[in-house]
Amino acid sequence: MKSRLFISLFALPFFGVGVVMLYSVGTMLFDASRVSAWIPTQATLLAAGYETHRGDDSDTYEAYASYRYRFNMQVYTGDRVALSGGGDNIGDHQQLLGRRLSESLSRNEPITVYVNPDDPGQSIVDRTLRWGLVGFKSIFVFVFGGVGLGLLIAAWRTPAEKDRTEPRFVDAPWLMNDDWQSGEILSGSKAAMWGAWIFAGFWNAVSAPLPFLLYDEVTNRQNYVALVGLLFPIVGMGLLYWAIRRTLEWRRFGRTPVVLDPFPGSIGGHVGGSIDLPLPYSSATPFRLTLTNISSYVSGSGKNRRRKERALWQDELCAHAEPSMRGTRLSFRFDVPEGLDASDAAPLGDTYTLWRLNLSAELDGTDLDRDFEIPVYPTAERSRRLSDRSARASNAIGDSVQEQAIRDIVRVSSEGMGKRLVYPMGRNLMSNSIGMLVGIAFAYAGGWIALEEGRLMFGLVFGGVGAIVAALAFYMMFKSLEVSREGNTIRSIRRLLGIRLSSREMQVGDVHRLEKASGMQTQSGGKHTVYYRISAVDRDANEMLLGEGFRGESGARAAEIFLIRELGIV
Repeated sequence: MKSRLFISLFALPFFGVGVVMLYSVGTMLFDASRVSAWIPTQATLLAAGYETHRGDDSDTYEAYASYRYRFNMQVYTGDRVALSGGGDNIGDHQQLLGRRLSESLSRNEPITVYVNPDDPGQSIVDRTLRWGLVGFKSIFVFVFGGVGLGLLIAAWRTPAEKDRTEPRFVDAPWLMNDDWQSGEILSGSKAAMWGAWIFAGFWNAVSAPLPFLLYDEVTNRQNYVALVGLLFPIVGMGLLYWAIRRTLEWRRFGRTPVVLDPFPGSIGGHVGGSIDLPLPYSSATPFRLTLTNISSYVSGSGKNRRRKERALWQDELCAHAEPSMRGTRLSFRFDVPEGLDASDAAPLGDTYTLWRLNLSAELDGTDLDRDFEIPVYPTAERSRRLSDRSARASNAIGDSVQEQAIRDIVRVSSEGMGKRLVYPMGRNLMSNSIGMLVGIAFAYAGGWIALEEGRLMFGLVFGGVGAIVAALAFYMMFKSLEVSREGNTIRSIRRLLGIRLSSREMQVGDVHRLEKASGMQTQSGGKHTVYYRISAVDRDANEMLLGEGFRGESGARAAEIFLIRELGIV
């Protein structure tokens, strides 16, 4: 209860700012609609100009005027200038309006004001709705108000903390999580859909006024560095596209829970189960399942604190599909090795462990993409309902997929009595190309800022990060690996753009074992991809790289079998 009250007290000021700004924006929009029907009337200025309000960080400007006008044979005075009261520094609207009124006053020129025919004492000079100001205030509505409201909802909807010492939790710690009370586990797709819309809404609320502000910066002040800000609304359009994709996926597949067998999933045993999909059965559609053991942790401190994830172990397989009452039933079974960390049902502290099951398939129309946070504990239990026949059928599909995946990575050729395996340049071409282009763009922008704008430190940091990204993407794109066997000698050569960087040799008889290790990881949202490399290890623990870029534990196991067969390693 104390934590709820503390969070609520922390959230209320944010929520209050959002409410005040929502009232301000709503009033501005209502007034804009109301004054559009007011009648234009000639008025004589009595005073006009603009005032500058000095602040610690910036100055604001406020146009002012007092004027006299005649309406229905009556004389009135007014001093309302614009829809929004008070000063601001959003663009130079206030300054321009103040100067225009001051010049009319100095020339003794009449101005046009707009009068409420139902109450002639109400009038206004400028009834322009400033969308830049509306957008700026909307930032506070969505960001401050949204954060405050979200914290309040989270504080009062979060279940009370459970007592870990209760006997039922000691024997079954997964029951501390309200979502893990039975073997039926829902995906995070609905939450991801709403999260996508909320994040896209916040991002676009923040970035929407930027084009209006940047126009003034570029056209009037020739500040071309400000054009970098256009990246934010562009990213916002991408986020909206992502939110629409998540919505279409949810509408097509609905809840679609996974039913675990055993429950919970087992370290040292099986993680298996079934999923019913509202899809017509098709034997030609492969459904890929990825099981990942993840460490979630907080890095940095102060303002730089943020949560990150790192994959500790990963395996992939293709599910066994068969017709069902709903359409298609998928069944799967992972063999999980001992020694991995269990799920944290009720995380404490900055670091905890989770297990994520991802189901994906490329389909006509909207693709399938579901993430399930599942309980996995060291129970050494095995699946009871999933038949060995289904598991063998799934493994056969998986072996075929893994073999094709290896063939897509490696080019194999025979040379006399030997073999030559080439991992060519250009792997992961799309992602590396994007990384290199983004890095080059940032490096160029950083150099331009440093040299043309004279902002040396900012330009060097900005451009340096871009250069590092571009260099890494360049290396990943243009590196290659050649592994060959000639007689009893296995040779491994690393090249960049065909230029030899390193070379290692090992005799076939000296190979003591093959060792797989996780290497590069990529992450897109909550989806991790772990790439494994395979090395030959001799009795002195010397290593020589034989292959790389194999996805998941199953891909690495298949690669070991492939390398033993192709290189004739006993």
